[in-house]
Amino acid sequence: MKIGIVARLVLLLQRIGARVIGSIWRLGSGAHLFWLTLLSSAESFRRFYLIIREVYFTGVMSLIIILVSAFFVGMVLGLQGYNTLQKYGSSEAIGVLVALSLVRELGPVVTALLFAGRAGTAITAEIGLMKATEQLSAMEMMAVNPIARVIAPRFWAGVLAMPILALLFSMVGILGGYMVAVPLIGVDAGAFWSQMQANVDWRLDILNGVIKSVVFGVTCTMIALFEGYDAPPTAEGVSHATTRTVVTSSLAVLGLDFILTSFMISV
Repeated sequence: MKIGIVARLVLLLQRIGARVIGSIWRLGSGAHLFWLTLLSSAESFRRFYLIIREVYFTGVMSLIIILVSAFFVGMVLGLQGYNTLQKYGSSEAIGVLVALSLVRELGPVVTALLFAGRAGTAITAEIGLMKATEQLSAMEMMAVNPIARVIAPRFWAGVLAMPILALLFSMVGILGGYMVAVPLIGVDAGAFWSQMQANVDWRLDILNGVIKSVVFGVTCTMIALFEGYDAPPTAEGVSHATTRTVVTSSLAVLGLDFILTSFMISV
């Protein structure tokens, strides 16, 4: 009986150790791919049309889901914010609540989550399929650097597209909050905009939101690229890689949001 318990404990420790070692190995492989991407960036920027093409794929093709989601998020903020503020006689501050919530937090975070679900999975599936069909190996045989030709343009496209999408999300979200607060509820339009202009600071609020969106862009895009590049060359392997992209990106965005917010508040 004791030998059986010890054997089970040893097996459990082996599994935990294998998971930890595997996670550390994948983290190191991701960091190595990130470093190779940075080294190959100069070659990619010489073919800037590749980056522009990927910006269209990752950014423009994601606009519909981003803008529609932003409008409804802003409307919900307007309703919930007014319901809370009117209890304290501060309903005219609804514009400040909507703007700060979107610019500081919801804009960058929700945009990153939607980006990971739409563009991130598409990037992972595309890279994984290219690996499964040996297109990346064919590039290497023809003396073409697949990192510079395939990985780096998609990386910089995601980094460039994410802040723009986050800004558009915040703008449309504010419009959604305005549509609920002013025409529907009856808040004074002048008070809505004046309170917002007086209390939203470009450095403390807008710039911090842009910094968050850039960090999230680097993180989500790099995770998507690594999962596709590291995926087993099978249909099942690619499908599992796309799932890992969404899960890992979502957890990374939420964790980084807490870290960045803590740092920005303390500065």
